Amino acid sequence: MITIYDIAKKTGYTAPTVSKALNGTGGLSASTRKKILEVAKEIGYKPNMAARALTTKKSFLIGIIYEDTHMKKGFEHPLFSGILSKFRIEMENSGYDLIFLSKSFGFGKTSYLDHCVHRNVDGVVVINPAETDSEILELASSDIPCVSTNDIIPGIPYVITENFDAGYKAAEYFIQNGHKKMCYIAGPSSVYTTASMERLEGFKKCLSENQICFDESLIETSPSWFRENGFNAMEKIWKRHNDVTAVFAANDGMAIGAMEYFQSIGVSVPDKVSFIGFDDELFSSYFTPTLTTFRQNRARIAEIAAEILCNRLAGLPVADCVRVDANFIVRDSVKDISKISIL
Repeated sequence: MITIYDIAKKTGYTAPTVSKALNGTGGLSASTRKKILEVAKEIGYKPNMAARALTTKKSFLIGIIYEDTHMKKGFEHPLFSGILSKFRIEMENSGYDLIFLSKSFGFGKTSYLDHCVHRNVDGVVVINPAETDSEILELASSDIPCVSTNDIIPGIPYVITENFDAGYKAAEYFIQNGHKKMCYIAGPSSVYTTASMERLEGFKKCLSENQICFDESLIETSPSWFRENGFNAMEKIWKRHNDVTAVFAANDGMAIGAMEYFQSIGVSVPDKVSFIGFDDELFSSYFTPTLTTFRQNRARIAEIAAEILCNRLAGLPVADCVRVDANFIVRDSVKDISKISIL
């Protein structure tokens, strides 16, 4: 049977240091912890979870709060599924198991905090709560270490995409291609879920710096993120401004819906109107024209979230907020009109 002393011998670290790395405790550097965990995996170390729990008073369970009351995509969501998959790998490599938390289990209703206590979880990752309500805030104010990967929740460190910069980049790319009359299709926002508005602020900042006029009538906020929302939003904007040449949508679903609106009225995309979306959903590379969009770095978000949670579990200080750049994916939905002359 392989023990921590075998890992200590192979890595050159002491047995207590190995124990800290395997248990997610102590003030170890990320490189030290990573090396020990890699060697443990390489030589086939299998922890005795019962013994560890008795020794450390920890359950080695991480709770996951993941709801999907709005998008209705479950584990097929382009952002959250990737974050969850990578986060699971990172935490399992650190010696933890994951369980899902909800506000109901067994035959009754409960709160997230009650479920955490019932399962004796060591920490929680909030990937996509149903809403940032009093129960989430109750959890945030408890002594259970948490991290969030989407919502900005007071009292919980969060890792999210650099949405402002992405919005700025979208406007910049339109301008580089000669567009001056642009609009924005927004998704729903709240004080805690700010991605859509952050993208808009970056978009408007770039337009302002380039002396391009942009007013509120060029924005349409949708109640949800579906294709039909994009279709309806585009119809409303087009009735107000039928000289728009470029559309930035807060997600790919709404972008495709807006493109379908133009198909329905015989307006060519991108010959007459160009598009940029967000999220790089699978269908975006198959739609005609293929959609220029932003891909959120799901793996990196998950890695940082796991590192933050492990550090919190070890009692180490962490940043309140970490933002991760999105990757800009150029496809066929933006036309360069900078060289088109009016005869």
